[in-house]
Amino acid sequence: MDKESKGRRLRRQLVRAVVEVAFIIFLFYSNLLMGEFTQSSRDGKSLSFAIHDIFTSTNLMIALISAMIGYAVFEAMRRKL
Repeated sequence: MDKESKGRRLRRQLVRAVVEVAFIIFLFYSNLLMGEFTQSSRDGKSLSFAIHDIFTSTNLMIALISAMIGYAVFEAMRRKL
């Protein structure tokens, strides 16, 4: 019973971490998209151009690293409180 509850707890923590990291990545990309679309729409460029412009491997790496750092900071703050 103890192993089962420990496994369930670990799985719940893992799912929570994945959801929080995914949400931070979503916020990162939505912020990039808002900035890129407002900037590129002045030149008559479309939303698809803005989406194509922000989804790069560099932005993905920045988003992943930022999300992991953000998760670690919030988890540390959550444990202190």
